Amino acid sequence: MDDQRRALVLGGGGITGIAWEIGVLTGLAQAGVDLTGADLVVGTSAGSVVGAQLTGGADLETLFARQLEPPTGEQAARMTRSALLRYGLAALRSRGDDVGFRRRIGALALATERAGLTPTEQERLDVIGSRLVSREWPDRDLRITAVDAESGEFRVLDRTSGVPLLQAVAASCAVPGVYPPVTIDGRRYVDGGMRSAANADLAGGSDRVVVLAPIPRGLGPMAGVDAQVTGMIARVAVVSPDDASRRAIGRNVLDPAARAGSARAGLAQAAGVAAEVTEAWQG
Repeated sequence: MDDQRRALVLGGGGITGIAWEIGVLTGLAQAGVDLTGADLVVGTSAGSVVGAQLTGGADLETLFARQLEPPTGEQAARMTRSALLRYGLAALRSRGDDVGFRRRIGALALATERAGLTPTEQERLDVIGSRLVSREWPDRDLRITAVDAESGEFRVLDRTSGVPLLQAVAASCAVPGVYPPVTIDGRRYVDGGMRSAANADLAGGSDRVVVLAPIPRGLGPMAGVDAQVTGMIARVAVVSPDDASRRAIGRNVLDPAARAGSARAGLAQAAGVAAEVTEAWQG
């Protein structure tokens, strides 16, 4: 490779988002464009899991094979109607106030936990830990996003932050209203996707950027991917699920039963986007 800085941005999208991203990455590698050597990896929610796996030394074929395993003992989680309503109300009340939106969603997360409607924090740490190939930060530029549940502050965690990798990934995956906030330095943190589903702007300053975005649009004050990459002085390719991938993912992104189909759909989709991604990454 030349000396240009390359960034891989991995967005949020639940269990199916993890599978789809791994499928796309595997298919692209098979087509001759391997993104795993990126100089910078930005991971949000589902993307934090994939980013930690890739930079932790896992190979794509192994990761892909894991997505095809039967979801024995895994149960689907689901956003309740009440939580969805509160998301919508928070968006309506927070027009132009992204920090206020995040505080309202953080309050939802804390209230849901107090009501005993989520797993315990330790149970979630155990689940996330089972997905990681290493609990040590890689010697690479991996950035994981999270949001302070009380203040709404957006935080970017990396190996210099002093935060254990497991807690960083678990916080980034802490979907408000479904999973409990995660404790970091005495504060409670939730899903980094509450700022943006991909936080692609963190790749600003890179020369070549590829964004895998299972959820490309924003909700309320949350920025969508297109808005964040517009104006970047870089070659950029954004890949989001095509029709076949959306059908495979289905309506519940937290359903393990849809994981294998999502991975296969991502693998198939990669062939159709390989030329565009190659141009951005290598052209």
